[in-house]
Amino acid sequence: MKRFVLVFAIIAAVFAISCVSEPAVSSITEPAGEVQIAILHVNDTHGHPLPFSDSKGKAVGGLPAMANLVGQTKAQFKNVLVLDAGDYNTGMTESNFFKAEPDITGRNMIGFDAVTLGNHEFDNELSVLEAQKAKAEFPLLSANAVTKDGKYIADKPYIIKEFQGVKVGIFGLTTAETAIIGNPAIVKDLVFRNEIEVAKEMVKVLREQEKVNVVIALVHLGLDPTNIPGAKGVAEAVSGIDLIIDGHSHTFVQEPLIVNGTPIVQSFQWGIYVGKGVLTVKEGAVSNFSWEPVPINFNDKDGKPLDPQFEQDPAIRSALMVYRNKVEDMLKEKIGSAAALFPNAKSRLEETAIGDFVADGMKSYPAAQGVDFAIANGGGIRADLPAGDVTIKSIFTILPFDNYLVILKMKGSDLMGLFDFIPTLIGKGAYAQVSDGVSYTINTKTGKCENILVGGKPIDPDNVYTIATNDYMAGGGDGYVVFKKALSVYNTSAYLRDVVTDYVKRLGKPLAPEIKGRVKIIN
Repeated sequence: MKRFVLVFAIIAAVFAISCVSEPAVSSITEPAGEVQIAILHVNDTHGHPLPFSDSKGKAVGGLPAMANLVGQTKAQFKNVLVLDAGDYNTGMTESNFFKAEPDITGRNMIGFDAVTLGNHEFDNELSVLEAQKAKAEFPLLSANAVTKDGKYIADKPYIIKEFQGVKVGIFGLTTAETAIIGNPAIVKDLVFRNEIEVAKEMVKVLREQEKVNVVIALVHLGLDPTNIPGAKGVAEAVSGIDLIIDGHSHTFVQEPLIVNGTPIVQSFQWGIYVGKGVLTVKEGAVSNFSWEPVPINFNDKDGKPLDPQFEQDPAIRSALMVYRNKVEDMLKEKIGSAAALFPNAKSRLEETAIGDFVADGMKSYPAAQGVDFAIANGGGIRADLPAGDVTIKSIFTILPFDNYLVILKMKGSDLMGLFDFIPTLIGKGAYAQVSDGVSYTINTKTGKCENILVGGKPIDPDNVYTIATNDYMAGGGDGYVVFKKALSVYNTSAYLRDVVTDYVKRLGKPLAPEIKGRVKIIN
């Protein structure tokens, strides 16, 4: 769920000057006594199995085009690894409706070698993950996600691959933060062990027992300062890792980040970029690593295609379009229109028009009559709302999670705990987007909420307040444990996206993006 803090308009200018037009290494010839291993990797693809439109309206990303890059790389190198650092779940409707079945189908057809479990692999019931494991023709990895009796949730903690006599050990790690940000109904029965401790164990096993030459950590930990320990923390604390391939923070990396002698790489999000690295092994040890981000049909700031451009593999496209066509038929109904774009890029940082829109929709639902205010987590809002026709698919894309609208009643004295928590959330998926009926100021110097008004009045500790939220937050998800103090909890059994769809229909007029000024942030 994390870190959509970069927007295409901002990063495109960087991409235009930072991305090379040709792969850095293109020869299959290897120096005598050396073994080269090419590595292609993605992370945080989030249910984007097929190309999708960028801000310029051009189709970018997608597994069919990535397949072309994989084919070219296999023509260049004898030894190729294709890896994924996690969060393949939750995104476009063709993925959400079929619980990532098209994402796994495409990976099977490409021939992925391994995929690490990200936190979004714990969005659904464990039966969904079990079905995904059964369908996958590649192993799902995580060495630190276990049941309470110590059994691995993933297929394996690590795998061994051998190339021309060089043994490569690849182990997976899932952010321990999943215990907080995962589906509370699922993660309550799981344990996410300390990432550093488990990394040390894995290196010891791979080096001493498996006798590998190369250790790769395929991790979903993140590079943001809020990601603790994150990939950098693991690199600092654990020796013996030759390469960390990371995910979780959706970071665009221009060149490897070297921490304690270990290169860390990450390839942004949604399959827009694929990381391409080459490990050189000489005399049984890594002697060199080169790397670059390869754009998958992305544009520069002027909308001109960045090279190289990749054709879509027709067989993979055909297989995946079956899912998209089914969804298009189901969700093409027009329910309204938007006068202008509702951007989502800052929904984890500040009040946004799309956040206000979603929260107002929650508060206005008939079953929520009498609610004082509604609150949504910014990370639960996953896409822009484009200008023009608003369809049911538009809402499903914005709100891909299977969350229900929940009504809570809380004493004012307990509700104050919510506003003690909110200042800690800037930049996180938990960041609060709120409806009308509440306003406050976040003072980042003091770390406090000030000028808190509910219904235009300060909170009365003895009053009982009614709040609308989603079942994920109501269960303590994203750290909202304060909601567990609720006097009562009523699940309306209405999906949040159905609630917002109903809201658009009832408005009966074009939606206009407007930030209502409910939340002020001062430094």
